Amino acid sequence: MSELSEKRCLPCEGGVQPIDSKEARTYLKQLHHSWKLNASNTGIERSYTFENFYATMAFVNAVAWIAHQENHHPDLEVGYNRCRICYATHAIKGLSENDFICAAKIDRLGGG
Repeated sequence: MSELSEKRCLPCEGGVQPIDSKEARTYLKQLHHSWKLNASNTGIERSYTFENFYATMAFVNAVAWIAHQENHHPDLEVGYNRCRICYATHAIKGLSENDFICAAKIDRLGGG
């Protein structure tokens, strides 16, 4: 289990620098191997596939619960049997530890 998944997100209203790509890669090592940095190193993303719509929506609702509990919300793209999650800290236009904390909590859900 990731140490990140035991942490809580801290409010981020801007005024801090986003983490750089080297630090982001260190955080990525603590997540499931399917999480990837985006091309600009300003976000992380992972795609999931499921057997059917019900399984997809159950997963999306679990992600929504995590986002609500942590007050840190991803961008989601949802289809019948798929979900793509993208995390970035919009207030700083890049990545913060919060993005990796939430990704680690989502990893605990399992899923494809």
